[in-house]
Amino acid sequence: MAAYNIYEAKTSLSALVDKAAAGEEVVIARAGKPMVRMVPIETPKAEVAKPKYFRKAPGFAKGKWSDVLEELDKPWPEDLQRAFGMID
Repeated sequence: MAAYNIYEAKTSLSALVDKAAAGEEVVIARAGKPMVRMVPIETPKAEVAKPKYFRKAPGFAKGKWSDVLEELDKPWPEDLQRAFGMID
């Protein structure tokens, strides 16, 4: 466990963060009295491996809409055409 005064911690914060992230416990003291302890954050493996958001590549659905487009081109049944006022 390494102890640093506030001035040392302020001037070399990134190095202290790297030490803490590597697993070393870093203590910051004021006037020789320990005030703060920096330790790494423990993250579950599953949370790290699984991305929060998944962005699909452009064109991922290419060729998958042909069935839908064919269905849209077919004429509607008579009851639906009447319901929407397309025929009398």
